Amino acid sequence: MLRRHPNGDLDADIVVGPRSEDRLSIGLALGGGAARGFAHIGVLRTLMAHGIKPTVIAGTSIGAIVGGLYAAGHLDEFEHWCRQMTRRRVLGYLDFALGGSGLIAGNRLGGKLEDVIGDATFADLPLRLAVIATEIGTGHEIWLTRGLVADAMAASYALPGIFPPKRIGGRWLMDGALVNPLPISAVRALGARLVIAVNLNSDNFGRGTIIQDHGPDEADAIRRAERTLARRRGGIFGVEQFIQRRFFGASDRPGLSTVMIEAFQVMQDRITRARLAGDPPDVMITPRLGRVNLFDFHRAADIIAAGAEATEKSIEAITESIAALA
Repeated sequence: MLRRHPNGDLDADIVVGPRSEDRLSIGLALGGGAARGFAHIGVLRTLMAHGIKPTVIAGTSIGAIVGGLYAAGHLDEFEHWCRQMTRRRVLGYLDFALGGSGLIAGNRLGGKLEDVIGDATFADLPLRLAVIATEIGTGHEIWLTRGLVADAMAASYALPGIFPPKRIGGRWLMDGALVNPLPISAVRALGARLVIAVNLNSDNFGRGTIIQDHGPDEADAIRRAERTLARRRGGIFGVEQFIQRRFFGASDRPGLSTVMIEAFQVMQDRITRARLAGDPPDVMITPRLGRVNLFDFHRAADIIAAGAEATEKSIEAITESIAALA
């Protein structure tokens, strides 16, 4: 059976019985999904409210950020920061760069995360943590388990073309979602007996089907004529204004961010489905986030609530799994 602390928390580490030396290690795989990753906060809050505390965490991209900050004891500060985000503040963190390997330099965002987590290293953490990244040039799946946690997080969310890659240990690293969007395998490899996975991109009803017959319509000719007229008129914009227009797009066309994020999401969804088929978790938490844009960082309250709601629905399955393994 499981031992309870005086405060009522369920201690998932200690199994009382014939094999009390065994450890029932609970692992949490936190998937990528940009702004949708704020749902991980709601997941962790709900698990803690039920006395369920993971001893192993593996995170990809935004999952690496939330997992790393939770492991370092800074979830409260991060949640407060997230809930203060507005559209204007989101723009304030986008330090556009004309040179380099990414459209956004990432110094403002990286600096904020470093201010919160400081010089914490993996060795300082009270639980096992793996941060997933992808190596440029080889496509290797890299599990970062040593060094500065802030550096590892920066590598894991370095979306190609948006944020510059991060050099760690002689390797240039970028977003881990390119190879492992939902790192269940890493959680198991680190010794977790019970694996809980949080899939931020499962609410994709109506996406990824096949359109069997498609071609141009009258609106295409109108847009073509409007673009031709706009080119003839010309226009002068400031550099930053021009970049922002390119990045966010306009009402009649998607911007660079939308194109790259959508392409990334399609790839991430297909990879996640393939890996889940061969290595499913013991319990899957699936927040309803289909109506949340991947850049909706100003909607933290709603996204966190969605994570909490989905976790509440999975609590019974989690506790039953703990009891079965115990």
